[in-house]
Amino acid sequence: MANRIDDTAAPTVAVGEAVEDWTGDATFYEYSAAADPIGSGAISGVPIRRFSPRMHDGGSSRIIPLDLSGELGVSYPATSPGLLASFVILRPGEDVSTEPDATSELYYCLRGRGSSEFQRVGAFEAPRAGRIDWRRGDFVTLPAGCTTVHAAATDPAPGEPAEALLYRVTDAPLLHYLGVKPWGARFAPTRFDGEVALARLAEVERHPDASTRNRISILLGNTAAPRTMTVTHTLWAMLGVLPTGRVQRPHRHQSVALDLITSCEPGCYSLIGSRLDPEGAIVDPVRIDWEAEGAFVTPPGLWHSHHNESGRPAHLVPIQDAGLHSYLRSLDIRFASAPD
Repeated sequence: MANRIDDTAAPTVAVGEAVEDWTGDATFYEYSAAADPIGSGAISGVPIRRFSPRMHDGGSSRIIPLDLSGELGVSYPATSPGLLASFVILRPGEDVSTEPDATSELYYCLRGRGSSEFQRVGAFEAPRAGRIDWRRGDFVTLPAGCTTVHAAATDPAPGEPAEALLYRVTDAPLLHYLGVKPWGARFAPTRFDGEVALARLAEVERHPDASTRNRISILLGNTAAPRTMTVTHTLWAMLGVLPTGRVQRPHRHQSVALDLITSCEPGCYSLIGSRLDPEGAIVDPVRIDWEAEGAFVTPPGLWHSHHNESGRPAHLVPIQDAGLHSYLRSLDIRFASAPD
């Protein structure tokens, strides 16, 4: 009987004979069509956005992300392409836990007093656990691998608010974009004493050259980041004062600024725009009016100036991804020339 061939069966291929060419996802672009993805609209720009202090009024203890993921076109919470800012509300007798996939967390205490108890597990090195007590004006930075419980103090001093309010910034969006998890800690948990910081800022303000400096401020540093001289290896943080009647002339940089206003009266504002006129003023600027305990985003590459017409000094805490940009040699900070 003759053998019959079933030509409906799948062909048999010996092991090692099939070769995948892996070209299915390959794409080629003509240079001028792809050299500027932001200009072409393939990547959205970072928006100018203000966040009102009324966001954190009332309610229970919680984290309030300042989320611009829709505008940025990403599927995870983000305030800028690489950073996520949030307000953290802590009511008496309640706590909030954090366990971010981030290499850096920074907290600034806007109001009240409390503590952060952290645990570090897995491959993350000592200290394995600890508690940092903080109060109004303090900064705290936590490295990768921290699971932390934050709580307001249970014994507020007379006249001190029972609740605590923290401003928090992490680099979690950067790790989401890279598709990675933290591998190791780059610095130890660190507290920056707010009273010491204000005393150092007062020294800078009293300096004879203070009236001619573009900024009256101090930068936070960490011994673990000696090359970038930043608060962590990715984050940059500043404590600054804008004296009464002063204008901080236009400047720009390639890092996104998440600007927190810690104290001000009506009449303080920022102007933001893409061009300068021949006298060094910003052309057709967007005006952002400051509010105490509010925040706003200054996009990269835009000129911005700060103005105080309120009659009282104002204080601000900008936080940027300038640690990363400094390491990449891409910060490119520039200042407008003073008029003759």
